Amino acid sequence: MKHMTKWQWVLLQTARRLWVRAALIGALGVAAAILATLAETVVPWELGVDIRAEAVDSILSIIASSMLAVTTFSLSVMTSAYQSATSNATPRATKLLIQDNISQTVLSTFVGSFLFSIVGLIVLKTGAYGPQGRAVLFAVTIIVIALIVVSLLRWIDYLTQLGRVENAADQVEEATRTALQSRLATPYLGSNPLREDTVIPSDAVSVYPSRIGYIQHIDMPHLSACIGEREAAIYFLVDPGSFVFPDTPMARFHISQTGTDRDDMDRLCSAIQKAVIIKDERSFDQDPRFGLCVLSEIGMRALSPGINDPGTAIDVIGRLTRLLHVWAKRGCGDRDEGSIGGEGHAVYDNIFVPPLTSADLFDDAFNLLARDGDKQIEVQLRLRKSLKALSRLGDHAFRRAAQEQAALALKRAQAGLVIEDDKARLEAIVMTK
Repeated sequence: MKHMTKWQWVLLQTARRLWVRAALIGALGVAAAILATLAETVVPWELGVDIRAEAVDSILSIIASSMLAVTTFSLSVMTSAYQSATSNATPRATKLLIQDNISQTVLSTFVGSFLFSIVGLIVLKTGAYGPQGRAVLFAVTIIVIALIVVSLLRWIDYLTQLGRVENAADQVEEATRTALQSRLATPYLGSNPLREDTVIPSDAVSVYPSRIGYIQHIDMPHLSACIGEREAAIYFLVDPGSFVFPDTPMARFHISQTGTDRDDMDRLCSAIQKAVIIKDERSFDQDPRFGLCVLSEIGMRALSPGINDPGTAIDVIGRLTRLLHVWAKRGCGDRDEGSIGGEGHAVYDNIFVPPLTSADLFDDAFNLLARDGDKQIEVQLRLRKSLKALSRLGDHAFRRAAQEQAALALKRAQAGLVIEDDKARLEAIVMTK
């Protein structure tokens, strides 16, 4: 699987913005209205139908007025839904709701239809359309109406789910599954694992981040190209999702060949800094742990005294179990100590990245849920049953992580539960050895 470059990643993030899709579809609508004026030259023969300007004018006026109202209403509904998701789920999930494909496509269709009708009316009033032009404009208007009807039906169905906690959890679960599968397809971001026993040369040069924030993306192809034919290696001390400071080394590099001047080393250091995108927030794309944390936050919010919804927390535990099952099926050997993809084949031989471990994933998924649900037997029962099921899957490190998380959750429950019978029910669920 080809790794995404920095500019491909930036383009992807830009394409997810609502205004980009709205602008593209809006431009398409404007182009359709203007290109209809060329129908006299493109369609020189008589169509046999003379569409009066008043007929097209009336339809375009209806579309313009209604689409403006529908777009304004839809934006207000979306804003309310995002506020609801922020309050009932977690603010970290709102970003995925804003990037949702259905809502962006529907709103862009409304905006594009509005712009098409406005431009069509303006050009129609100038008399630029001949008989063929009016016929083409009328045909395009019928197509636009059909698109509007389909979009409205999709929008009505989607509004019944927008803003619900389940919808937010669905979005986060899907984004996390995609990140996990992507990481499994390109183990260690396509490089080699940086393990505890990996020897970093003592004279390796440290690279510091240019700002404080979270690492969102590492451009591995660019770094590999910068190394080129050099006898060099780059050792990343952090991976996507890590919070970095200007005085903390995020990577070290070593050039083995002699005669390397200071300018060449400075250029490689600058290239490493530019290849790492650091932002104020974490991203789901290269950071599977973030998705697990966000799902855990949704469960924690449901367990708060203000909401008191253990059913949602139980649902989140099920979602986390499904995601970790994806991780368990990766087929690692025991010697891989819970990191992804086995040893595998490194695409970028001279780059090393810290592996994701099963222990970290289990901690992100279940630790805080066990803490906040320590007094609720129904949550603890589901958590222990899920961890027992996971302890039968995966490699040795995966099973050990599940058992350790279950032991920690049991300690929290024993400290939080008051009734001895509840404690006995939990202890009766014996973990797989």
